[in-house]
Amino acid sequence: MASSSSTFPTPSMVYSSSTFPTPPSSQSWNYDVFLSFRGEDTRKTFVDHLYSALVQQGIYAYKDDETLPRGESIGPTLMKAIEESQIAVIIFSKNYANSSWCLDEVSYIMKCKDTRGQTVMPIFYDVNPSQVRKYKRKYKEAFSKHEFEHNRVEAWRKALVDASKLSGWEPKHIANGHESKGIKQIVDEISSKLHFVTSSENENLIGIVARMQRLSLELQIGSNDVRMIGIWGVGGGGKTTLATSIYDQICCKFDGCCFVENIREESSRYGLRKLQEKMISEMESNRVGGGRRLISHRFRHRKVLIVLDDVDCLEQLKALVGSHDWFGEGSRIIITTRDEHVLNAHKVDVTHNISLLTDDEAIKLLRKHAPRNYRPVKDYEQLSKEVVSYAGGLPLAVTILSSFLCDKNIHEWRSALARLKEIPNYDILEKLKVSFDGLAPIEKELFLDIACFFRWQKKDKAMEILDACGVHPVIGVKVLIQKALISISEDGMFDMHDLVQEMGHYIVRGEHPKNPEKHTRVWKKEDVLNICAMDAMTLMENDKIEAITFNYDRLPEKEQDLPLIATSMKNLRYIESRVKQANPLFNNFPPKDLCCLILHEGLQKKLWEGCKLLPNLKIMKLCGLDNLIMTPDFDGLPYLERLTLHECPCLEEIHPSIGSLERLVFLSIVFCVRLKMCPPITRPKKLETLSFAWCSKLVNIIEIQHQNMVNIGHLDLDKSGSKVAFDIECCLPHNTNHIGLRFFHNLQELGLRKLDLSRCNLGDENIGSRVLELPVLQELNLYGNKFSRLNFSRLRLPRLKWLNLSWCEELLVLSHLPSSISVVITDHCSSLETFGDISNCKWLWKLSHYGGYNIDYFDGEILLDIMLQGKAIEDHFISVILPHQTPKGFIGRFFLGKTFTRRIRHVKTGSNRVLVRPDSDMFTLCLPCGWYNDFCGFLIRVVSNGISMDIDIIITQESEPDEEDSRFEIWQDSDELPEPEYGGKVKTYVGYVSFSSMMQTISLNSSHNIVSFSIKSYWTSFAVELVPRKSQYDQVQTAKVSTNCSEFWGENDAYGRCFTTQHDSKSSIKILWRPLSL
Repeated sequence: MASSSSTFPTPSMVYSSSTFPTPPSSQSWNYDVFLSFRGEDTRKTFVDHLYSALVQQGIYAYKDDETLPRGESIGPTLMKAIEESQIAVIIFSKNYANSSWCLDEVSYIMKCKDTRGQTVMPIFYDVNPSQVRKYKRKYKEAFSKHEFEHNRVEAWRKALVDASKLSGWEPKHIANGHESKGIKQIVDEISSKLHFVTSSENENLIGIVARMQRLSLELQIGSNDVRMIGIWGVGGGGKTTLATSIYDQICCKFDGCCFVENIREESSRYGLRKLQEKMISEMESNRVGGGRRLISHRFRHRKVLIVLDDVDCLEQLKALVGSHDWFGEGSRIIITTRDEHVLNAHKVDVTHNISLLTDDEAIKLLRKHAPRNYRPVKDYEQLSKEVVSYAGGLPLAVTILSSFLCDKNIHEWRSALARLKEIPNYDILEKLKVSFDGLAPIEKELFLDIACFFRWQKKDKAMEILDACGVHPVIGVKVLIQKALISISEDGMFDMHDLVQEMGHYIVRGEHPKNPEKHTRVWKKEDVLNICAMDAMTLMENDKIEAITFNYDRLPEKEQDLPLIATSMKNLRYIESRVKQANPLFNNFPPKDLCCLILHEGLQKKLWEGCKLLPNLKIMKLCGLDNLIMTPDFDGLPYLERLTLHECPCLEEIHPSIGSLERLVFLSIVFCVRLKMCPPITRPKKLETLSFAWCSKLVNIIEIQHQNMVNIGHLDLDKSGSKVAFDIECCLPHNTNHIGLRFFHNLQELGLRKLDLSRCNLGDENIGSRVLELPVLQELNLYGNKFSRLNFSRLRLPRLKWLNLSWCEELLVLSHLPSSISVVITDHCSSLETFGDISNCKWLWKLSHYGGYNIDYFDGEILLDIMLQGKAIEDHFISVILPHQTPKGFIGRFFLGKTFTRRIRHVKTGSNRVLVRPDSDMFTLCLPCGWYNDFCGFLIRVVSNGISMDIDIIITQESEPDEEDSRFEIWQDSDELPEPEYGGKVKTYVGYVSFSSMMQTISLNSSHNIVSFSIKSYWTSFAVELVPRKSQYDQVQTAKVSTNCSEFWGENDAYGRCFTTQHDSKSSIKILWRPLSL
């Protein structure tokens, strides 16, 4: 800006539109801020104070009388300064428009905003924005004068109007008019907008910019609260690199800064006192010593930035950053660690999960260290992909391998990759092993079991085995997850990074990689074959092997010595075999420590002769043993808890000793088609689950002694077929074709929690007219039966939560559902006409009626209306599938507030109507101000004729989003116009997500302001509404949990999740809605 009134060169005099430079990268801005102002109004007052505050904050600002070298032409120099400034701050004052220089500046600034991505921020000093925008008072006078002297007036007018519409400040309305405080707020806001240039060391770091942007959002630089941020993840994942980069970027914004490196090593070597002294010294304190008290005293009123790198225990945090009130307003504490528990225990504000490299990023990093004669397409492309695959996105691994391979030719690359498959890289594994070394002994055993046997196995099934083996997996798995050694996949399986698993294998093989008989765990095919080929003397009294798996169709004939091998392993606790061999097991000396025995596809007729004592065996699972004719004697298995007999087609007899298994909690017999008799079970007092399925010749199932089985939890008679007969306490005659009325009455005494009677040919006559009561039943599966009417007034089920009636194709009427019900599934009930009166079902949140078309529109609306008035509206979710297009009445009746609607356009071609696909299946909206208190959730409605429906909902934070941004859709008033009728058998999916449910279980808060909906399936109409709260009294109180959400059922049970939180951080929440999951 200049105060002269001489002619300023127009933009066209410097650059034509065709030659205008492309926008520079964030690293090429020469100035952080350009100040445009009228000198006679503000140079020695407001602008002088603003410039000083910017400089004190470390912001490089261009101000003409401070920056302009003497003797230069002012016009081109200023234009160049504008181009090279990341932010332009325009200080509109009373006489700003009097200067043609100022008006040329603002015109050029607005052009740079459009073409170079420059940020423009106006300040209205002693003027109102409307005076600028509408040319009032001094601005009107100035333009009246300019119209006679200049030909650029229209361009100036447009620039002024556009600039005055931007978000800015009026100092008299900031901080109650206190100018110094107002300037501080302005400078803080400018600082938050800047993309600082990182150090030259960080400029070339692959992928660092995006990761820094995400972390910056969570740091919320500019807010006055004290925030502690934890960066957590696997070793070698880039935590320290990210912390260093963000430290370099923001350190200039604080009164004092300190980066404390390698805390794990330094504290163990020199003690915490030395680290305290270092931290105080780096903050430029004159005194050294005094520890915690001095840190608290010195920094209580200072805005400081502290990075604590590689923390591994809570005491380190207590000594160095004890609590938030140790530090002044605006302070930020960043902690890197491999142990999430440390962060949780210290109650940090945000835990930032480190993101590993994508394949593309890893390839770029690898190429940085490529050979000088690198030829990517012809020679190295495939090898590079193999290296990247091996590294699995771990920056440490990519860096080490790329540094090693940088001077190797293509033959040496191939040799190195072949060696890695057999011998892992020592440097990588030693870095990863740090996390393992920090585990307790029992946690190390658990980790090695998972790494060797249970990766990619269902967590629930693996936990049963691990618990039987005595490694206490419930708490242990939590510890391993928090230390970033393992994870649980979206589908509930154990998982871990490839190199972390390789580290576990490396530890097991230890100093004897070629001697598997000296390993504690054996799982590799070649190792098993080597053991099978060893002579008996070598294996005699083997006390090393604790667990072994044989997962091969058939061993070579000379190596079929599994029984002998198992007998020699005196410390064996777990064996799983999938080998087709006929030799009996354990005929000589069975392993006394064996806890779990799992056999698949064996050819044994008997497991062993006579009674064998296995005093610690808790799990026996026999599946697909085609020749097995009889179970073993159970008298030698006093601690057996879980017995599974699946697909044993020749099994005719279960040993009578099964009745003496007092600790049995689970018994499942499935597809044992020749089994005719199961002996009485008289001793078990803990039996919870009893399952018989596809055992079509089983006549006398079990004589159940009710008084000894009060804890039975689950009876499964699934798919037993019409020939099944049941005799419980001899109440039913043999050879009956149906499960009769007395069967139900005997169930009353069993204390069932789960009852599965799928495909049992049950009809109306099986219920009868008598009142049946199952007082603790929670789950009832009547899939595929022949009822025509189900009246639950005759089935007293006061705790029933989950009901499945799918494929009951003759069912016409469903009535008097219990008030406790939460989930009702009636898919493919093609005859169903009514659900009856459900007005008392206040806990009902999920209703799926897919594939039935007899429920009319009116009944569908009533169902929706009642569910939206239930308890789920404030504290839970709602998911409804109805087998038709919900008419316009749905929109008019339920979508009454802020609504967004998008329909796929119909085009008529001849006699047909064709749907025109939209440009996008994702819709993004800004949440309105006050959403946190004014609305209780959002309601989604999708019409589709596809076979499935998946929707991802992403809620994020963005600093001051502009609702007029083209990325965002526009909220509208309710749309009550008629919809077109969509052809075919369409379905309506209705979903509801309450804000309260997310506040109670995940980290949703008022700073989240963007919501996106991504439709993963075919659709024809989409609508979403923000649902107003019932009253102001219902506003969110985060300290109060108003509803016991366990009453809703279904989100954590074995039948899958309808709504799943996939990713949760302080800045981003992702919710998956899968309406068709059971």
